[in-house]
Amino acid sequence: MAGEAEKLPAWVTWRRRPFPDANLLLLHGRRPALVDSGFVGHAAETADWVRAHAGDLSLVVNTHWHSDHVGGNALLQAGGAGIAASAPDAGAVARRDPGCCVAEYLDQPVGPYTVDVPLHDGQVLRLGDADWTVVSTPGHTTGHLSLWQPEERLLVVGDALSDYDVGWVNLALDGPGAAATALASLHRLADLRPRSVLPAHGPMPADPGAAFAAAVRRAQRLVDDPAGAVWYGARRIFAFALMIRGGIPAAEVEPYLHARAWLTDAARLLGEAPEALAAELVDGMLGSGAIALREGRLHATADHTPVTPESLRVPYPRAWPAATPAEAAERP
Repeated sequence: MAGEAEKLPAWVTWRRRPFPDANLLLLHGRRPALVDSGFVGHAAETADWVRAHAGDLSLVVNTHWHSDHVGGNALLQAGGAGIAASAPDAGAVARRDPGCCVAEYLDQPVGPYTVDVPLHDGQVLRLGDADWTVVSTPGHTTGHLSLWQPEERLLVVGDALSDYDVGWVNLALDGPGAAATALASLHRLADLRPRSVLPAHGPMPADPGAAFAAAVRRAQRLVDDPAGAVWYGARRIFAFALMIRGGIPAAEVEPYLHARAWLTDAARLLGEAPEALAAELVDGMLGSGAIALREGRLHATADHTPVTPESLRVPYPRAWPAATPAEAAERP
């Protein structure tokens, strides 16, 4: 952590967090800004941390709308912060589309929020006391964006890559070209030649060039092996479900999976029955050590922070309160 912080200007505060939260990135100045807001189960902790380090927050910028990146939006917005997100995400949130945040599809709760500032590729955004350029980087989601600070050569990459991974892609919802789109986004980011890369998960890469080279190789494998890309996404989604629920009773795991739209779509793409895929997913992840059976419950073994069951009781987007006419007008 200390080594990571030494790479950053004094007006940047960075905090690495385990799943199910995205890392915290606070940009200090006259317009204090937070990049991503973590999972809804830890929204109060996020808000307390922001207050302790910045006082009043001007803006939250979301790299994309997955639950581990927008879960603190509602609480921070209620406290006076604006929310900025890519124009495609902003338009869907304003319309209260049932597919917002892919929350219901993935069974990952997100509290209701609105987007105040739709963002477009190439737009210059004042965050703290510095100007950042919005870089559209679709792939992991269609509305995914990154942020580039050219003077300091800082690059915020969301889930486009990390020191150890690349973001999973949703071939069912975003089409068979999603992996190639993600790869093109990585090439675009690598061409910026950043001094420091700030990912949403894991540590800051010690060598940005090497991190991009590894990420490109990983992303190319997802392009070359669509079935592998489907499996990769399924494993990530299931592990996240176990993390936010403190595990799932072993007897309930397969019925839980059979009811998930993402698993049904994955089975269709793989040419398997959903029941067969669910069993294969569980057996494979047990065999690899990605999940473990303890006291009758299946748990994810990756490092993660517990979530209280009460914090998951937020409505899916189809039940969010309607946006105001002004918010609903925010359609790209």
